[in-house]
Amino acid sequence: MADDAADAVTDSVAQVDVSALGTAPATTLGAIYQATAQALANAAHNAAASQQNTHIVAQAATTQGVALLYGLGAVAATIPKPGSKEP
Repeated sequence: MADDAADAVTDSVAQVDVSALGTAPATTLGAIYQATAQALANAAHNAAASQQNTHIVAQAATTQGVALLYGLGAVAATIPKPGSKEP
């Protein structure tokens, strides 16, 4: 009877080992897919953040340029015209 129990335990352990060896490639491939998906998601997020920052800088430059153009009109109004009698 003890031999029957030992044989059953041995068979059970062997089946678990075979099962673990059989699922290892699938588990490894799943981990590779997960890591690849995470890396691609990080790349897409970084690209979107970079594009957003570029647009913010471009809008700030445009705002400064427009403010400069509006300011030039005020400066031009203070410059005396040729032939005028203003000092």
